[in-house]
Amino acid sequence: MNQTEPDFWVLEYVTITKDPRTGLVVALGGTEQAADILQQTGGFLSAPGPRGDYHRLPHGLPIEQQRLKATTASHALLAAGHSVHLDPALNMLATPDGDRDAAMRYLTQLAERASAAQTSSAVAEVLTEVAAPVHGLLPLTREVIVRAWIAASDLHGAAPGEEPEPLARLGSTANSLSEATRVVLHARNHAARRTQPPATAPAPGRAQAPASRRR
Repeated sequence: MNQTEPDFWVLEYVTITKDPRTGLVVALGGTEQAADILQQTGGFLSAPGPRGDYHRLPHGLPIEQQRLKATTASHALLAAGHSVHLDPALNMLATPDGDRDAAMRYLTQLAERASAAQTSSAVAEVLTEVAAPVHGLLPLTREVIVRAWIAASDLHGAAPGEEPEPLARLGSTANSLSEATRVVLHARNHAARRTQPPATAPAPGRAQAPASRRR
């Protein structure tokens, strides 16, 4: 008796991932039904490609919005019977990533916020994250450098002021980070102030003569 493989209702595979070159979240593969689901539940847009149409999220979406839309679309596709691969970095429901991955996403998000800033106050908000006195990135990084410097000096058995040059330079790097924090905070305060554009001075040689001397 010959046995045949059963028929399974498996639709074309869909991959949702983030293109490393453009930073766009794209969806590749799928049927017309999958395309409808991507557009209706995830807000994906149809775009022509060299190998046929594909779908992508709009430009300029914050990272958390990208993850939310990609996760929502993938679960809607799964519920409709489609086979889906969702990039783990876009899955909001996945087990939390390691601390390093979370830190990398945070830095990427700050860079995107800086690039998308349209007001001085928006720039100031990003700079505050960088140089806030207690929880800013630069002060926290300085704390790491200082502790590493102290630990390395203790392990080396060096007395204060007698460290080898690499360790001494590590200590001076901590001072450089303090100065960098001060510079960034100064720029942050400048950006946070609402300044009026300077009045345009008349060009040299274009001033009008007094009325009494006009002819």
